[in-house]
Amino acid sequence: MDEKLEQVIARKGRHIALVIAVTMVLWLVLSMFIGPALGLPDRYALLFDFAALAGFIYAVINIFQLWRLRQDSQR
Repeated sequence: MDEKLEQVIARKGRHIALVIAVTMVLWLVLSMFIGPALGLPDRYALLFDFAALAGFIYAVINIFQLWRLRQDSQR
């Protein structure tokens, strides 16, 4: 594989890992600690859940793109 392509793949992998980690941490912190501490209604918990779902969908799309990039590079 080309050195530049390997760097692109590695950078995209790190980006995906960062998105997943940050999404998970923010979701847990907002849903479990900050929301109840502020006395927010349950509909805000649902909003946080949908925001986390959007982050995870974004990560899955990027994982698929990374997989395709790796498949194309091995040909």
